[in-house]
Amino acid sequence: MAVTISEAAARHVTRYIAKRGKGVGVRLGVKTTGCSGLAYKLEYADLVAPEDVVFEEHGVKVLVDPKSMPYVDGTQLDFVREGLNEGFKFHNPNERDRCGCGESFRV
Repeated sequence: MAVTISEAAARHVTRYIAKRGKGVGVRLGVKTTGCSGLAYKLEYADLVAPEDVVFEEHGVKVLVDPKSMPYVDGTQLDFVREGLNEGFKFHNPNERDRCGCGESFRV
């Protein structure tokens, strides 16, 4: 089981945590929503919970709760710029389908 983070995403997270003045990394999870059933949750984490599964790459911790792990196992968290837009992108080998609006996915 593994979740990875690209260098670009790690740089973005590191800069944002420095600007915020606190944080241990990012928390990745899923929630039930949308047309396809699941959506990613990504938030900055200030503490590591005892149940968190922790992955560290490029000096950044990615925390995943055990319930989300089967859905995000193998995922790479990336940060991309496309034209005027920029944001996190999830490269998840478990995704079987994604809704038209891009907000939710199915495994």
